[in-house]
Amino acid sequence: MTNLAFHIPTPSLEISGSTLRFPVRRIFCVGRNYSEHAKEFGNNEHEPPFFFTKPADAIVQSGATMPYPPKTEEVHHEAELVVAIGIGGSDITTERAVTHIFGFAAGNDLTRRDLQATAKSQRRPWDMSKGFDNSAVIGAILRQKHIPEEAIISCLVDGEVRQTGQVAQMTWSTSDIIATLSSYLTLAPGDLIMTGTPAGVGPVAPGETCTVEIDGLSPAVFTYRGLSLGPQPAGFGCRGVAAYQTPAPQSHVPRCHRLSSPQPYETTRAQL
Repeated sequence: MTNLAFHIPTPSLEISGSTLRFPVRRIFCVGRNYSEHAKEFGNNEHEPPFFFTKPADAIVQSGATMPYPPKTEEVHHEAELVVAIGIGGSDITTERAVTHIFGFAAGNDLTRRDLQATAKSQRRPWDMSKGFDNSAVIGAILRQKHIPEEAIISCLVDGEVRQTGQVAQMTWSTSDIIATLSSYLTLAPGDLIMTGTPAGVGPVAPGETCTVEIDGLSPAVFTYRGLSLGPQPAGFGCRGVAAYQTPAPQSHVPRCHRLSSPQPYETTRAQL
């Protein structure tokens, strides 16, 4: 037995209908796997799948309330189907890919969009925009080999639908993704693959609750704590957030809280 200097916890996810948990080894994410989402950012919707990663400890269990991330003014939701790998392998064929699947879950690939835009403009990696603390909200894993192509993927913010799509709209199927990814590296049990998001990504503000729903799967839900800003000077407010709880300096206040002209403390969601 290896004598380690210290022990670190193993991130894990709930398995629906089981007392066992799914240990998470790595999180891979697929970029631009829905054509409409690719087009809304001005990208080629027909390019081959490409991948980026999140650390395993970025995982957040569904139902969590968490602080708004630092170093950003614009966190976006990205509703995604998550594939859990149960059997590892390399150079897996598309035909055999399904045999490597442990199950599926609903997930939210939270993104510091302003940091990502800066990284893109400077041709730098996306790590700090995608792999930050609490950036992978994932629901319970349903143990099955297939998910219906007609399954609906949706994202709601405070009950308002922001994203909707179907599994069938993915440019690359889950089997295609597994086959392509396993040609670059050896997949292992415990790996997760977030398979891309439909069009309609947008901000989640402090005080709001975000829910990803996929037909047949447990939802992935989280709430950002509100911000306590103290007395509101002219020209400083927040759209769509009615309550604040924890202090934050103005330099860390999200963009939705900094207004260029005087606004009432509370404004309607129609102004978002």
